[in-house]
Amino acid sequence: MLICPACLPQERPLEISVSKEDNGDIITAVLSCRKCRKRYQIRDGIAVLTPDPEAGTSGGQWKYEEAGTVDRYLWSHYADLIKAADAGNAYAAWAELLAPRNQNSFDAGCAVGRLTFEMSTRSELAIGCDLSPSFIRAARRLSKERSVSFSLQLEGNLREKFCLELPDTWHPDRVEFIVADAMALPFASGSFQQVASLNLIDRVRYPLAHLFDINRIAGIKNASFLFSDPFSWSTANTPEELWLGGKHDGPYSGRGIDNVREVLCGKQKIISPSWRITGQGSVDWRLRSHRNHFEMIRSEYLTAER
Repeated sequence: MLICPACLPQERPLEISVSKEDNGDIITAVLSCRKCRKRYQIRDGIAVLTPDPEAGTSGGQWKYEEAGTVDRYLWSHYADLIKAADAGNAYAAWAELLAPRNQNSFDAGCAVGRLTFEMSTRSELAIGCDLSPSFIRAARRLSKERSVSFSLQLEGNLREKFCLELPDTWHPDRVEFIVADAMALPFASGSFQQVASLNLIDRVRYPLAHLFDINRIAGIKNASFLFSDPFSWSTANTPEELWLGGKHDGPYSGRGIDNVREVLCGKQKIISPSWRITGQGSVDWRLRSHRNHFEMIRSEYLTAER
């Protein structure tokens, strides 16, 4: 399934040289492209498959590497499972929108992995990718240990500790997490029957490129797509001329949800084959700063099939 992200739109297969394995799990290895000669490292079981694997964190991505951010996202993704006070049910609601059964699933911008794990109950293989190494390390650790402890600010210097155990119905053995760029996904065309993009399109530099590439890796038939986003457009993440909404003029003026819907349905034949929209709505999700301070984000979703 893996291809060289630097060679896209050409799909060049990657070759692997393994240095260390543990019961079939590759811990240390190098993936290499015979055409462009780029080498992609697997260290501590995590593959870094970005077009420029040697580049560090850049742009607005640095904030996801700050101390405490992983814990905030762990709470946001899993607080309902540990019966935490004020927990929302956003990820359970998104999971209900997934296709009931498929072979391979892909979660773009997976953060600390909740939706990817939910996919494991419906798939033979579920892969999550994110550009944040911190998020991917946390998700992989959870998949291997099936539990994690973390803490958040309660008030001032007081902390509140949380302990999470993965439900028995989840299948971490069917899950993999990688560092990858959502605009240059390192997978062959048609690799997945279920694809998802949650709260990501307003965070990438070129939103249309993300839609194009996640469409590329989805099957041309018998495929499902779950898309959701709050459309918090910002020039810190995306040049205004590339926004897919939030503007008075241009080909993508008006609301983001309407423009994404039109693109998926075949506007200007950017996406081919086009999708059939099967559902639309919104989900509210929360991030916690401390016991009495929360950020609530309304994310508008589309479900689609072809």
